[in-house]
Amino acid sequence: MPRKLESLKDKKKEKTSIRDSFNAFKYIPRFSSEIWKTSRVMYSINTFARLLNAFAPVILLWVGKLIIDEIILQINTPEKDYSLLWKYVALELFVALISDLISRLITLTDSLLGDLYANKSSVTIIKKTNEIGISQLEDPDFYDKLERARTQTTSRVNLMSNILTQVQSVISMISLIAGLIYFEPILIAILILSIIPSFINEIKFSSQSYSLARSWTSERRELDYLRFVGANDKTAKEIKLFGLTDYVANRFKVLSDEYYELNKKLAVKRSTYGALFNLLGVLSYYSAYILIIYRVLTGNISIGELTFLSGSFNRLRNNLQGFFTRFTRISQSALYLKDYFDFIDIEVKEDTSNEIPIPSTIKEGFVLEDVSFKYPGNKEYVLKGISFKLKAGEKMAFVGQNGAGKTTLIKLFLRFYEPTSGTIYLDGIDIKRFNKDEYQKIFGVIFQDFFKYEFTVKENIAVGKIDEIENQDRIEKAAVQSLASEVVSELKKGYNQQLGKRFNKGQELSGGQWQKIALARAYMKDADVLILDEPTSALDAKAEFDVFERFIGLTKGKTSIIISHRFSTVRMADTILVLKDGKVHEIGTHEALMNNESLYAELFSLQASGYQ
Repeated sequence: MPRKLESLKDKKKEKTSIRDSFNAFKYIPRFSSEIWKTSRVMYSINTFARLLNAFAPVILLWVGKLIIDEIILQINTPEKDYSLLWKYVALELFVALISDLISRLITLTDSLLGDLYANKSSVTIIKKTNEIGISQLEDPDFYDKLERARTQTTSRVNLMSNILTQVQSVISMISLIAGLIYFEPILIAILILSIIPSFINEIKFSSQSYSLARSWTSERRELDYLRFVGANDKTAKEIKLFGLTDYVANRFKVLSDEYYELNKKLAVKRSTYGALFNLLGVLSYYSAYILIIYRVLTGNISIGELTFLSGSFNRLRNNLQGFFTRFTRISQSALYLKDYFDFIDIEVKEDTSNEIPIPSTIKEGFVLEDVSFKYPGNKEYVLKGISFKLKAGEKMAFVGQNGAGKTTLIKLFLRFYEPTSGTIYLDGIDIKRFNKDEYQKIFGVIFQDFFKYEFTVKENIAVGKIDEIENQDRIEKAAVQSLASEVVSELKKGYNQQLGKRFNKGQELSGGQWQKIALARAYMKDADVLILDEPTSALDAKAEFDVFERFIGLTKGKTSIIISHRFSTVRMADTILVLKDGKVHEIGTHEALMNNESLYAELFSLQASGYQ
């Protein structure tokens, strides 16, 4: 059975008020400025076209009034002269055709501007994510912010169109209102009575809808994950083998049903109140219509004026309904816009005042002095008082049981996290004094959970140093060094072979083949410091031995850190660091550690006995 979910009534306390909805409008000018910068020419064309088209409704209604009045005049006139009538008809046809062409231009530029802005904002999010530290990206609350910013791209495109349409609608309504005020000012009061209640209702429920969506960000991420796990080629084998279909489906059902019930309750209330307020609007409209008919019957206005007033009132009512409907959509989208700007405005706090250049050549190496570390929000320390030296050109292996802190130590070397206490030095200088981006460039790293890019082989290898992607000689050399050339030789399209099954004509690789491709990235970068964190776990013992023996030979003179659970590989290192419970348990050469007859010797003997 799936885990029991805590009640969302108790769990979700965050509310978004009507005031919050209005406060979110302060982001609209900045949003509009971003669209303007996306394409000034297209934005200007779109705006000018909307200004022109805003007057089309009242012009068409007025010309229609003139046509009807002229028809009635000609009916009641003995001597017929239809020349003016046909001019009015021609004018109406001309305005209608021009309005249609302008509307199509607006739709076209809306679509193109929307696509451009969606692309631009996606690039902005990708680049901003790169600026943010791993420590933040691994935080669930922060990931919710990223998810809200990332998933609202379509909403932001619709927001752009709604804002521009709103400006056009305001101009149209002003012109229609002017006509109504000229003939029957009381119609404006009736109109306001028919619209305002619905508007308040929509604003209220749009803020509640946003509150629900926002508070469910992490749960919706879980639903997406369950969809992926339950229907994906990468998980299908285990799902079938372990009979997990019902478990995953039931877990999805419990979570999705609870969200459905909350959403249904909100939707029903919104529709019920909306129907009541719309009834008031319909009654108000027909009250106005009766008033106009009465004014015609009493001879106060002409038949043409009747058509103008009824048409203007109907169109103005529709425009106002559309205006307020868009207003509520804009207010809701503006709340999501706040999430977007909150994300891209996140300050990456780094003190660059004392930065010094990275050494061109590592002369002394790294020194760790009393380094301790605990992950943000955790009370337990993962590393406790770590002190040791990694000399320049030395190859050091980290050994220890799972959870000993090996990979965490690597993260500190790479400055994904900063030590909670203690200091890491490079050539006698605290690594915090180096520019982080420049510092990380000296490392070539392959993690155990390296990413399998579903690109071509060439691109997968070039990931190690992407600005050399057109340097085929360098790519092939890296492939030879990592033994990935053996994999490439078996592929139909060689280095141009698409990998993975996500795209057309892609080919999936075995775990060992993927690891050789990934290992080529480290050689591709040709970094000063190489870190291999269990990069060959999918290889058999002999293949791993061959890879590391080759690695030791090819990286002569380079500083290296190796994490591996195979001691046949570990013993190749110059120095072996043994971690236990987050502390340095012992350090030395293979021979020295075996003579110590401590943890390393015990683990080595246990593994060796498995091969006897």
